[in-house]
Amino acid sequence: MLSIRPLTGDGSPPAEGEYAQACEVSGATRWLYLSGQIPVAPDGSLATNFTGQCEQVWDNVETQLRAAGMTLDNLVKVTTYLSDRAYALPNREVRLRRLAGRQMALTVIVTGLFEEGWLVEIEAVAAA
Repeated sequence: MLSIRPLTGDGSPPAEGEYAQACEVSGATRWLYLSGQIPVAPDGSLATNFTGQCEQVWDNVETQLRAAGMTLDNLVKVTTYLSDRAYALPNREVRLRRLAGRQMALTVIVTGLFEEGWLVEIEAVAAA
C-alpha cells in the first residue's frame, strides 16, 4: 500500500508555505516523472498575467497525473521555475490553493525560462 509521509527533521528551519522538508515514500509500485509543464493551454493560448499562467501550469500538471491514473495526492516532489522573484508570493498563493493542504517536497528556482513570455514552469515526481 502506498504511503507518502511528509517529514521535517528536528533542527530544520521553518518551512514557509506548507511544504515538507522531505517525503518518505513506501509501497510505491509506479513512479511518474513529469516534464516541465508550461503555461500554455491546450488551444495554444497563453495568459498575459502570472496568476493565469500559474493556474494553467497546475491544470497541465493535473492533466499528466490523470493520464497516469493519479491525482495531486500522488505528488512527492515539485520543482517550480519562476521567471522573476516578484512572482514568489503569487506563486505560493496559487500553489496553496491548488494543493489544499497537501504537502510534498518543494523547490522554487528563479531563472530564465525557454520562452520569453512564460512566467512559470513546474516539473514534478509522483508515486502510486
